[in-house]
Amino acid sequence: MQASPRYAPDLSRLHHSRGALAHSVAPSTWRRAFEVRTADATIAPALRVGAATALVLVIGGLLGHGNLAGFAALGALTAAFGRYEPYPRLARKTGLVGVALVVFVAGGALLGAAGLSLWLQIALMAVASGIAAWLLAAFRIAGPGPVILIFAATAAAGYSTRLADLGPAVVAVATGVVVGWIAAMTPCLFVPLGPARLAAARALAAVAKLERAHDVSAIAAARKAIDNARDVIAHSGRGRDGHSHQLFALLAEADTVVDRWAHERDHDTLRVLVDHESELRKVKRRSDLPSFAAEAAALPKPVGFLAEGVRGLRSREGIVNAARIAAAAALAGWICVAVGLEHPLWASMGAMAAMQGFNFSQTVQRGIQRLVGNVAGAVLAAGLIAAAMGYWQTVVVIVVLQTVTELVVIKNYAFASVAITPMALLLTGLGSAVAPDIAVSRVVDTLVGVVVGVIVSAVAISRTDHHHVA
Repeated sequence: MQASPRYAPDLSRLHHSRGALAHSVAPSTWRRAFEVRTADATIAPALRVGAATALVLVIGGLLGHGNLAGFAALGALTAAFGRYEPYPRLARKTGLVGVALVVFVAGGALLGAAGLSLWLQIALMAVASGIAAWLLAAFRIAGPGPVILIFAATAAAGYSTRLADLGPAVVAVATGVVVGWIAAMTPCLFVPLGPARLAAARALAAVAKLERAHDVSAIAAARKAIDNARDVIAHSGRGRDGHSHQLFALLAEADTVVDRWAHERDHDTLRVLVDHESELRKVKRRSDLPSFAAEAAALPKPVGFLAEGVRGLRSREGIVNAARIAAAAALAGWICVAVGLEHPLWASMGAMAAMQGFNFSQTVQRGIQRLVGNVAGAVLAAGLIAAAMGYWQTVVVIVVLQTVTELVVIKNYAFASVAITPMALLLTGLGSAVAPDIAVSRVVDTLVGVVVGVIVSAVAISRTDHHHVA
């Protein structure tokens, strides 16, 4: 019998959610979760984050504050945000992340000192999770994501037992933030247009693929890369010895080549253009580009960072997604408390981390990657913790793991999770003694968080989200 119109929408949503859940357990979904993406220009950002982390951990050890060095290391992760952003915009984005880290650590320390029940702590952290996700999405800040803010707040809540503990934790994380911000911005002194040059090189690489492509998707991809490069150049600052104008004119030529390619396959012009990619990838302040790119070009006026972010804060989609994350984080944490697991806030973070995808398909992939990566990382963590290393040996391992994380995170999040798990547990061990069995707790809590995150995402999936439908 045909359903009445009144119930048709509900049945349609139920069917959509069931399809989404079926997608999450399909073998093809799990296979795609382990595909390795291509990534370029990963070494320099990874080394900057590793150097910032090493510096604050060394300073903490030399000053005899190893128990606070973990907070400084979390602050240094400011350098991991906004990778490939033009430096004027990067300064604002990493600055905002740094302020948020200080605020979240202060809030976590107050929460720990207040001695609230675990149920209430989970509820407040869940709300904070939604706020963190809402904030970073609104200002379009890419990087480790809002889970870092919650991890820092959770660490502060565990560290703080009285109000006097708030000051040292805040000072430590603020010190790390300053070091991380400086590490992120230092290349601006030597290659101020480095991100613009890289974006232009990537645009030329996308144009080069036209010769090997057999459908129109390559044309769309090339145009998207060119538009992104224009945006990066526009936000890179004006008056950089005319090199900005050269890059912008080069992109205008690339646009012409792409438009012509749709009607006429001009291989010679395309090859002459894309030959400049290798030159643009060199770490140089500027390059002497050919005459067609030397002509003056009017740079577009970039959209203000704050104005763009404020508009994002009013986005209904962002607010709804933040509410979903808060609900999943609370539910995962409360389930762990109910069944007697030791670290329910880790489950909340697991749910939050899984739900950082832009759509349901990405949420499932990220959940699978985090879960499998945590299992492998927990084995590594148990071995490292059992080795009973001293402070300085632990510092070396943490720095290596952090650097490896930044090297592989863009290629596949599962690989990054293998390094993130032992790194997080070793950072926890800097403030208090931990045993190898804490790695098992990490896996179990993460499993609960990922499952809850995927289920909540499926139940609350947007009707317009069909990315999971093959």
